[in-house]
Amino acid sequence: LFCALDVFVFDVGKKSWKFYDWTKVTTVATFGEYDAELMCYAHSKGARVVLKGDVPLSYIVDPVNRTAWIQEKVQLAKSRFMDGINIDVEQAVETGSPEYYALTALVKETTESFHTEIPGSQVSFDVAWSPKCIDKRCYDYIAIADSCDLLFVMSYDEQSQIWGDCIAMANAPFNQTLTAYDQYISMNIEPKKLVMGVPWYGYDYSCLNFTKEGICTIPKVPFRGAPCSDASGKQIPYSIMMKQINSSISGRLWDENQRAPYYNYKDTEGRVHQVWYDDPESIALKAAYVAQRGLKGMGMWNGNLLDYSSDPIAQQRTVDMWNALTPSEHRESAAVLSQTE
Repeated sequence: LFCALDVFVFDVGKKSWKFYDWTKVTTVATFGEYDAELMCYAHSKGARVVLKGDVPLSYIVDPVNRTAWIQEKVQLAKSRFMDGINIDVEQAVETGSPEYYALTALVKETTESFHTEIPGSQVSFDVAWSPKCIDKRCYDYIAIADSCDLLFVMSYDEQSQIWGDCIAMANAPFNQTLTAYDQYISMNIEPKKLVMGVPWYGYDYSCLNFTKEGICTIPKVPFRGAPCSDASGKQIPYSIMMKQINSSISGRLWDENQRAPYYNYKDTEGRVHQVWYDDPESIALKAAYVAQRGLKGMGMWNGNLLDYSSDPIAQQRTVDMWNALTPSEHRESAAVLSQTE
């Protein structure tokens, strides 16, 4: 029997959570306003609710500040009946700098305090799609993974630093994404500590030039040392893309090399745009890897980006996106488990 995969949801507020697939959700990281109703509902469904933790690293180099920050978060979690914290620090850090050591200490001390003060609580840390100093985030990944409960791997925004051709590409190309997990695992980080994060949004790129082969060249927007980046595109929710794709000039296309869907459309000025995204097909391919490699589960940024309206087509698309997170054999075993409990 398969063990059911974790599903780690980032929620950014409002009431979309009422429409989540609660048969799958195991953790909700609350990045919106505090919502006691969400907390109670999640608990009624056996899911954890965790705080967001972010702090300027220069501030917590001082251990006194670090301890104060941790204590404040523990007290906040207790007062709100929360079950842990998700540390979302995405700042540039140089290996061996004071911030480098401070970040490692922060994760270790936060985990120790939460585990002591809130037994059974979960401390997670968000890492870039690859451990190779992405966006100058040169963290001590081994020590961080060792001290906390899980790493949420943000397998998206993978074009944040484009060193080659400045063209529109997949947000989370298949081979590049999976190679990075192999890198984490080869550092002796347990697969069971890794949650694969997938994007429920895409990137809309305005093309400077659109070749007959369908290549879209994009304006050069540098980012953290790289000459070109996805910053020239704009992030767009799955719900919006699914409305837009019908009026596109191409319909849904599939890139076999990156194993990702995309489409082209013309704006009101007649400029061609190329939109790259993830959908049930590309996500299910990654979910199969998660199951096969024995990772802890999957998650997404973010839960609010689907169309939760009563439109029947939108409802089916939403069901398909939730279902893609857990490979079918896992779904069946989870259903069996819930019947036998």
